[in-house]
Amino acid sequence: MKNDRLASWAIFILLCIIWGSSFILMRWSSNGLSSAQIASVRIFSAGLVLIPFGIFHFSKIPQKKIFLVILSAICGNLFPAYLFAAAISKNIDSSLAGILNSLTPLCVVVIGLLFFKAKVDTMKIIGVIVGFTGLCLLTISGKKGISFENIEYATWILLATILYGVNVNLVSHYLKDVNPIHLATVSLSFMTLPTAFVLWQQDFLSLRFDESVIGWSVITSVILGIVGSAIATLLFYILVKKAGGLFASLVTYGIPFVAIFWGIIYGENITAIQIGCLGIILSGVYLANR
Repeated sequence: MKNDRLASWAIFILLCIIWGSSFILMRWSSNGLSSAQIASVRIFSAGLVLIPFGIFHFSKIPQKKIFLVILSAICGNLFPAYLFAAAISKNIDSSLAGILNSLTPLCVVVIGLLFFKAKVDTMKIIGVIVGFTGLCLLTISGKKGISFENIEYATWILLATILYGVNVNLVSHYLKDVNPIHLATVSLSFMTLPTAFVLWQQDFLSLRFDESVIGWSVITSVILGIVGSAIATLLFYILVKKAGGLFASLVTYGIPFVAIFWGIIYGENITAIQIGCLGIILSGVYLANR
């Protein structure tokens, strides 16, 4: 039991690092690619590297659950990738984006209660609310105010968190008996089909790949797909299996830690208030995982 808990926390921290750094990769990718191209290259790359495994694992997925496996990839990877890339390409306020992204655990709880008849422990709900409160305080403490200039684009991130909530509940309630590695490899392999179509529609192969900006944008999008989607999805489904969907969704609360880490590298000062807010977030995660 202790080893399982340590493994869950190790996966949790690794996912925080991966997804917390994915925003930087999307920013770099936007220098030479459109938002649709970024998302398509990301998911196509993720599916492409997993196809050999997906073909092998396909027969191990119960036939009656293939549709749910594909739906999981659509809600958990495909649509959110396009929504995030589109929102970031519009230069939405990063603080607002961070708050909206961290609504994922609340979406997991609400969608689970409303549509999946889930039973959520009161302490877990309190932990989610405490963690979200700490994140909001951390965001506000870092700047004078939040800009709502591009609020209509920020709502795309809100829609992505709702889709994440649906996916976590799908996996937790209907796919928990499916091996998480089989689930990730098969589901993402299917996503090469729609993303290949979008890349063709976007005339992707006509881009000037010899230009440094475009070449680097493609490379960062591929890295984003292989690490931020393929590997991260494998880890996420394993975490859902080990620790439950709600705890897995709390990964979004770890993104501020990664953001502060990048801030330290670039010489930003970390205040006592920010450290206190991080403590509140950790308290919320602890309560939700008791």
